[in-house]
Amino acid sequence: MDKKLKFKFSIGDYLKFIVPSIIGILLFMFPFKHNGKTTIFVAFLANSLSNLIKNQIPLIITSLISFTAITTIIHKIFRPSFIENNNFLKNTFNVNNFWLITRIIGMILSIIIFLDIGPEWVTSPDTGGLILYDLLVTLFTIFLFAGFLLPFLTDFGLLEFIGALLTNVMRPIFLLPGRSSIDCIASWVGDGTIGVALTNKQYEEGYYTEREASVIATTFSAVSITFCLVIISQVGLAHLFAHYYLTVIISGIIAAIIVPRIPPLSRKSDTYYGGTKKDSTENIPTGYNSAEWGATLAIRKAKDSGNFKNFIVNGIQTVLDMWLGVIPVIMTFGTIALIVAEATPVFQWLGVPFIPILKLFKIPHAVEASQTMIIGFADMFLPSVIGASIPSELTRFVIAGVSVTQLIYLK
Repeated sequence: MDKKLKFKFSIGDYLKFIVPSIIGILLFMFPFKHNGKTTIFVAFLANSLSNLIKNQIPLIITSLISFTAITTIIHKIFRPSFIENNNFLKNTFNVNNFWLITRIIGMILSIIIFLDIGPEWVTSPDTGGLILYDLLVTLFTIFLFAGFLLPFLTDFGLLEFIGALLTNVMRPIFLLPGRSSIDCIASWVGDGTIGVALTNKQYEEGYYTEREASVIATTFSAVSITFCLVIISQVGLAHLFAHYYLTVIISGIIAAIIVPRIPPLSRKSDTYYGGTKKDSTENIPTGYNSAEWGATLAIRKAKDSGNFKNFIVNGIQTVLDMWLGVIPVIMTFGTIALIVAEATPVFQWLGVPFIPILKLFKIPHAVEASQTMIIGFADMFLPSVIGASIPSELTRFVIAGVSVTQLIYLK
């Protein structure tokens, strides 16, 4: 494209891109201290609301899970027109039998745990109680604020601008479009669930292929700085936080370079959700540098982002998608995994192959550490809880590192 054909934009056009994008950065990526702890504004809002209505949230969650399961059953049997004729409702409740069963199990578990009428190994604070009264309480409020506020990151051109700047880095090194760098930053500075929600939204809108979304969720959606501090403090090594976080970053980058190039991620299909692909923003036309082209794309996106009503409607749909689609799955598989971890020796058995590997690298107390290599699949906090009593600082350091770098977010 010739320089004479460059688009001309007014100051107002630039502000439509710049102001919301700055708000998004401040909300999701700008850490600050509150009561001596590092956090971001979205997490601060979520924690504040969680503390305010903490006793009511488990009932709300149980009601949401039950509503999802019952409505899915109704749709499966009767196909009511109000669902069939609404794309959002149809996408939410028109699921296959596997996810129908998952939602039904989630409903049963949540009711049993909330009413405390089941066996101890289901309702215990170490199993189902941990999921309903701890994990989901946190996720409920994070999903609420992240769902409403994510458009500041996604709908006003920030991803287009950053994508144009970083395509030459992200594509050859990580096999990903440049815009995915925002997902990574949102996860590491903010919260892993925020990064996953952002990735899922971009995938469903046609910006990522199935392979790209899988790679991001597998290798880039890590835990926040805040949670890393929680983990390293749990194992009694808070004084080594800087060394720990640097180790986690280096390990994560190495994994993000290698893992997408080997199966199963390398065999994932490069197809788009619903077969629809957004126009590529990675090819920079002649006459533009990356910053100029990124600004052009960003301003176009901001101008097309719609009005305040669309902003609210999209926010509500994003929140409901996470509440109704994700929470029942976490309730089901999270509880089952914790029951297996607490009531059976399965994770100890699964950890046996890691004993010679740990011994090879001269990690002290290899047998005790081995089960923490796998148990993080049930809950990412469990390895640090189990490993906290191991005498060796080196072993506790390794366990803390593995507990956050081994994560794969399932959605």
